[in-house]
Amino acid sequence: MMPEQTWNPDKYAQHAGFVASLGDDLIEMLAPARGETVLDLGCGDGALTEKLLSRGCHVLAIDSSAEQIAAAAARNLDAQVVNAEAMNYDAAFEGVLSNAALHWMKRSGAVIDGVWRALRPAGRFVGEMGGVRNIQSVVDAVTKILGERGVDAAAYNPWFFPDEAAYRKLLEDQGFEVEFMQLFPRPTPLDGDIVHWLKLFTQSFVADIEESEHEGFYSAVKAQLETILRDDDGNWFVDYVRLRFKAIKPAY
Repeated sequence: MMPEQTWNPDKYAQHAGFVASLGDDLIEMLAPARGETVLDLGCGDGALTEKLLSRGCHVLAIDSSAEQIAAAAARNLDAQVVNAEAMNYDAAFEGVLSNAALHWMKRSGAVIDGVWRALRPAGRFVGEMGGVRNIQSVVDAVTKILGERGVDAAAYNPWFFPDEAAYRKLLEDQGFEVEFMQLFPRPTPLDGDIVHWLKLFTQSFVADIEESEHEGFYSAVKAQLETILRDDDGNWFVDYVRLRFKAIKPAY
């Protein structure tokens, strides 16, 4: 069984606060109208949910992390702990928005089926997730360091990074009409040492490593990435590749 990812909202805000700010374009793509009801799928700490609310729509924010939902609730948001792979809403929303969350959900077909059922006719599903070769340098480095320990990194990989064709097929097989889809590189600067990012996002890979050895593992991964993800001024970045889409549930 895949080790469960846990989230510390304070550390997430400190080392990954850029995630919500990079979701502004998705709100424009969703174009929520005043009075509409929107589902924020994988809401995290609710930073993007607040931006949706500012458009005058009603928003339900869901996430599988109780810690992140507590942070969202502290913002006075309507936030619930829900596993998106098993959500059960019936024609409740005009729009579903998901930013930087879908790649954590390996049962993608179940998620898309849940979104389909949750949307009303003519509803919009707008999302952005990691696409094929997202953070490939990190994956390669982790794979190498674990391999030196005799560990198969693939068994601990928590992510689903599809290409355009694969995700389009999933959506269209469900019945969605894909209005827009784009795979694009987005190298993203980090505020500080990449080790903070690694500790936040690669927890599953150290699940069966003694805690006393975690620092050594992260240091070894960092050393592998030093000449790849660090610029001439010493600033770290991550080699994100994003898959962005807009799909429509037909009105008929």
